[in-house]
Amino acid sequence: MFSIIQAAGWPIWPLLLASVLAVALIIERLGALRRNRIVPAGLLQSTVAEYRQTGVTEDMLRRLNAHSPLGRVFAAGLRNARSSREIMKEAIEEAGRGAAHELDRFLNALGTIASISPLMGLFGTIVGMIEIFGSATAAGNNPQQLAHGISIALYNTGFGLIIAIPSMIFYRHFRALVDSLVIEMELQAVKLVELVHGERA
Repeated sequence: MFSIIQAAGWPIWPLLLASVLAVALIIERLGALRRNRIVPAGLLQSTVAEYRQTGVTEDMLRRLNAHSPLGRVFAAGLRNARSSREIMKEAIEEAGRGAAHELDRFLNALGTIASISPLMGLFGTIVGMIEIFGSATAAGNNPQQLAHGISIALYNTGFGLIIAIPSMIFYRHFRALVDSLVIEMELQAVKLVELVHGERA
């Protein structure tokens, strides 16, 4: 591995940093965007059952806030349960925007890495080409410098693509997952409003 890094020259170091960041972001998002952590099954039913039994209590709101992003949305709505349907919906929408922003965290960084990695690889290719052209002298080509230039060009291009392809796949996957989670949160929040205001049994 070290021999490959040595052969790729100094342009490989920014790519190595980008790869470490990409792996860290992917692992973090895989843990953070688990469906049962964001929109736990049965939370709506248990929340409505508790609301009908005891009404809105501070203990209930505290537990919902600490439970999950969906719980925070429910807590925001239930704080305004005695207000009109429109006010309750506004509170839920505000909390939902905050939850959606939290789910989006680090996705722009991952998308940026996916976009710039091929460009960083291309920069390494240009540095390698400069070395190749620098190997030409009046006496002929310097084979060692020529081989080093080709190594820099090819390793950096390949490494840039190796980083970009999985980063883009995970970025698209996480983006689609966030969209589906946000829609599911919205649907459950609308059901909560309707159940609290007696518009649905």
